[in-house]
Amino acid sequence: MGTQPTSSESAAGNRGGREDIEALIWGQLRRCFDPEIPLNIVDLGLIYDVSVTGAQANVKMTLTSPGCHLGGQIAGMVQEKLLALEQIEEANVELVWDPPWHQSMISAEGRKALGLDAS
Repeated sequence: MGTQPTSSESAAGNRGGREDIEALIWGQLRRCFDPEIPLNIVDLGLIYDVSVTGAQANVKMTLTSPGCHLGGQIAGMVQEKLLALEQIEEANVELVWDPPWHQSMISAEGRKALGLDAS
């Protein structure tokens, strides 16, 4: 499973190759928002896997609910953002349902932004 880089890792300019591209991909994914929730899909915990093979990006993601009528729109937005990267020529977005999404998958930063943090 592709791991999500921390802010310091994604800011590091001395890494090369695939790690740089993965950091760019994670950055693009953070620019994708669920239209019904004011939080990016990374902090929502919707991204399960990111992999890069050459100029091909593969993303496995889920939605907050299998019945979400915006699933196609969100997957299309993800694909569009990935194809906007000059290093990516092909972007595959796979919607998966296992494990099922739950609010516990929201990042600490996301929980705070949504007012779910009890602190």
